[in-house]
Amino acid sequence: MDNTTNSIPEIKKLGDLIQDIKIAMLVTVTGGNSLHSAPLMTQEVDFDGSLWFIISKNSQKASDLHNENRVNVIYSGHNKYVSVTGVAELVDNHPEKVRELWSKAYEVWFPQGPNDPNIQLLRIDIEKAEYWEGHSNPVAKIINFVKLATGTQHIKMGNHGELNLRH
Repeated sequence: MDNTTNSIPEIKKLGDLIQDIKIAMLVTVTGGNSLHSAPLMTQEVDFDGSLWFIISKNSQKASDLHNENRVNVIYSGHNKYVSVTGVAELVDNHPEKVRELWSKAYEVWFPQGPNDPNIQLLRIDIEKAEYWEGHSNPVAKIINFVKLATGTQHIKMGNHGELNLRH
């Protein structure tokens, strides 16, 4: 999916929102048609409109994606909350991408390193994202809560927006 042609501002905004968040929650649909959530380490690579993760071939995530490839990825941190929906694909035979995404932290799950035969790449082509950004300054938060509580001023508690990456 080529998201870069028409969505550059949206891609940049989403990349900025998620760049410092280390853990994401992947929500998949199981074979029994229920929702399943699991944490994933986010990658420290330039965001181009697709999310990449390293997962285990025998994980429930991989099994779920054989049944249903529409997913939700949730990020939370640094007064930012992001919900991303997209289409997932299990990618095989891409050792260069594994090496690009690899970090020492993965050795806990993949003791044979980036050549571990249990490694499965997961790419998520993003369709849309919704985000909420709160105020990060604690003093500003307190002042805004006081203004709201006393009724002296209507306040905006943060920013909310939607990004469409599928054009």
